[in-house]
Amino acid sequence: MANWVTGKIIKNHKWTDSLFSLILEAPIKPFIAGQFAKLALEINGQRIQRAYSYVNTPFDNQLEFYLVTVPEGKLSPHLAALKPGDPIYITEEAAGFFVLEELPDCETLWMLSTGTAIGPYLSILQFGENLARFKQIILVHAVRYAEDLSYLPLMQTIAKKYPGKLKIQTIVSRENNTGSLTGRIPALIESGQLEQAVKAKIDPLTSHVMLCGNPQMVKDTQQLLKTQRGMDKHLRRKAGQITSEQYW
Repeated sequence: MANWVTGKIIKNHKWTDSLFSLILEAPIKPFIAGQFAKLALEINGQRIQRAYSYVNTPFDNQLEFYLVTVPEGKLSPHLAALKPGDPIYITEEAAGFFVLEELPDCETLWMLSTGTAIGPYLSILQFGENLARFKQIILVHAVRYAEDLSYLPLMQTIAKKYPGKLKIQTIVSRENNTGSLTGRIPALIESGQLEQAVKAKIDPLTSHVMLCGNPQMVKDTQQLLKTQRGMDKHLRRKAGQITSEQYW
């Protein structure tokens, strides 16, 4: 069973009507960039919990999580209402294998995400360890509307630390936005638009693709890469070119 500790909310940053970031302090154990914790609240006598990835690096004292409010959700509306000083439960130990240590060496690392699933990539890239073994990193963030690109300024700041190595490409599905592609990740890969935009190829011989986001995107993209590019899921017992994590 998970060991829970009590944290304290430092800030609840509202990005849009539905997107927010919780910053909190808690006596957790060290984690690996890319991992997640479970957050929980006592609601009507019951502890309701959900898993969320760390946005901050393992060296940060303040813990950051990027969340979306699900209107009929059992937990997220309550998390969205938290104020500085409010208590929150968090698992003492992190979990998950969506970390660079689990990936094979490759020339080009693709980090594809939708919505709040940009979180683990931000933790990995801000931390910066184990990035030297990749010649090129492509960070893709797909959202519905341009206002949902909450962390784009941070992404651009990180990119300046890795000139010529880290490329950022945003995707907006429901409106046109300067600098962003329009559509869904699988369709933009199938048409070649994504690769053309970042001037890089998803090549099974030289690339590894990380997928993080809504289950439909993960499923559709995995299937496309398997049929169109001959890529397989990466397992400890069998090396492949795709590593994925679903976000609900």
